[in-house]
Amino acid sequence: MAAQVVIFIVLAILILFGAHYFLYLSLINFFSIVNTHYKKILLAAFSFLTLSFVLSTLLIYWRENIFTRFFYFISGFWLGLLVNLLIALVVIWAFFWAKKIFNSDSNLLFIGVIFFSLAFIYSVYGVWNGFNPQAKNITVNIPNLPESWKNKKIVQISDLHIGHIHKKKFLDGIIEKVNSAQPEIVVITGDLFDGMDGNLDYIADSTNKIRAEKGVFFITGNHETYFGLDKVYEILKKTKINPLYDRVADVGGLKIIGISYPERGANKNLAETIGRLKKDFYGQPNILLYHSPSNIDLIRESGVNLQLSGHTHKGQVFPFGYITKMIFKGYDYGLYKIGEYTLYSSCGAGTWGPPMRTGNKPEVMVITLE
Repeated sequence: MAAQVVIFIVLAILILFGAHYFLYLSLINFFSIVNTHYKKILLAAFSFLTLSFVLSTLLIYWRENIFTRFFYFISGFWLGLLVNLLIALVVIWAFFWAKKIFNSDSNLLFIGVIFFSLAFIYSVYGVWNGFNPQAKNITVNIPNLPESWKNKKIVQISDLHIGHIHKKKFLDGIIEKVNSAQPEIVVITGDLFDGMDGNLDYIADSTNKIRAEKGVFFITGNHETYFGLDKVYEILKKTKINPLYDRVADVGGLKIIGISYPERGANKNLAETIGRLKKDFYGQPNILLYHSPSNIDLIRESGVNLQLSGHTHKGQVFPFGYITKMIFKGYDYGLYKIGEYTLYSSCGAGTWGPPMRTGNKPEVMVITLE
C-alpha cells in the first residue's frame, strides 16, 4: 500500500511538472521573454508551484495555523487555476497556428492576456461556487412505501470534506439548508471529514443543530479511512449522528441500509456484505447508503429500491467530469431509474484539492418520497 502511494505521488508530480513546463514554454513564446534572468526566475517559480500542493499538505499535517492553512488554500487554488490556464493555452495555441496558416496579423500578446484573464476570473468564480452549495429537489418513487412516509422528505448531504478548508461556517450554512427542508431523516453518504487532523470539536456542536424527526444516519467514505475510523467514531459519539456500519436500521417501516467504505489496504466483498444484510431489507421498502456509485447491477439485483451515493464530485473542476463519467460508466452524477431500482449520485457539497468547483454546482439534496 505504501509503495502504491509513493508511485501515485511520483506520477502526479511528473504530470504536474509537465503541465508547468508547458505553461513555462508557452509564456516565453507568447510574451516574447528572452532575458535569461527572467527565464530562470519563471522556471524556479513553476518548479516550486509543481511541488507546492504536496508541500502544503505535509506542512498542514505537521502543524495547523493561519500560515499553513493559507499556503494550503493558495496551493490548492493554483491547481485549479493551472487547469484553467492550460485550457486557455489550448485556445491561444489555436490562434497561434491559425496566424501561421492564414498569415494573420492578430496580436497574440493581446489574445494571451484576454484568455489568461478569463481563466483567472473563471477560477475565482469557481471558489465562490465551491463555497455556496445549493438545495436541489427531486422526487423518488419507492415501491410499497408506507403511508406514513408518502410525500415526506429526506435530505442527503455528501462529500462535505470538513477540515482545513471547509470549516464551521461552511458546515453551519449546510445545516441551515438541511433544516429549512424540514426532513424526516438526514443521510450523510460519506466524506463528512476531509481526512486530515486538526481541531474538529465544532463538528459535534454544529451537527447537533440538525433537526430531523426520525434521525441522522451516516456511512463512511474513503476520506474517513484516511482520517482514521477510530477518530471518526470518537467524534460522532458526541453527536446525534447514527453511524451505520454494514447494518440495517428500521425507521418507521422504511429500511435504511448502510454499507461502509472499504478500509485502507482492504478488499471488501460487497456481494457478501449485501447477502448478509439481505434478510433485513429484501422485499421491504428500503434505501441504501453507499459512498460510491459502483456495482450498480449487483445492488439492483439484490432488491435495493433507492441507492444514495456521492464520491465523484462530478469531476469538481472542468473538464474532469468527463473522466468521472467514464470511470463510473455514466453513473457519476444524477438520477437513474431501472425498473424498481433508483440511483441518485450526488456531486456533493464540498471540495477536495482545488477549493473550487467549475464543473458543476455543489448541492444539498432534498428528496421527496412517493
